[in-house]
Amino acid sequence: MRRFKYAYDGFTAILKKDQNFLLHILAGIIAIIMGFIFHINRSEWMFILFSIALVLSLEAINTSIEFVVDLVTTDYHEYAKHAKDIAAFSVVIVSVLALCIGLIVFVPHILSLFLGGK
Repeated sequence: MRRFKYAYDGFTAILKKDQNFLLHILAGIIAIIMGFIFHINRSEWMFILFSIALVLSLEAINTSIEFVVDLVTTDYHEYAKHAKDIAAFSVVIVSVLALCIGLIVFVPHILSLFLGGK
């Protein structure tokens, strides 16, 4: 049970430090709601849920890297900057992937809604 407390503490810490995490949660919730609205199939659900989990996980790792770098040095150091920037870039990569997956899954459903039929 202690592990769940640590996870909860981590969740509250990331909510306090990183507003982007909240935006990613909101985007995930919107994707889930759209999945229910459009009755996406099992494969589409797997891609959507995997994308949400991947983005949130990488954002959490990015934030933990920021904490560790800030713990090690408060002075500007080029390597510290690189560590933070590269971690942030990893979030961008998976966010773009998640966006592409979302478009692939939802655009046909949205078009079918406006154009009629399936």
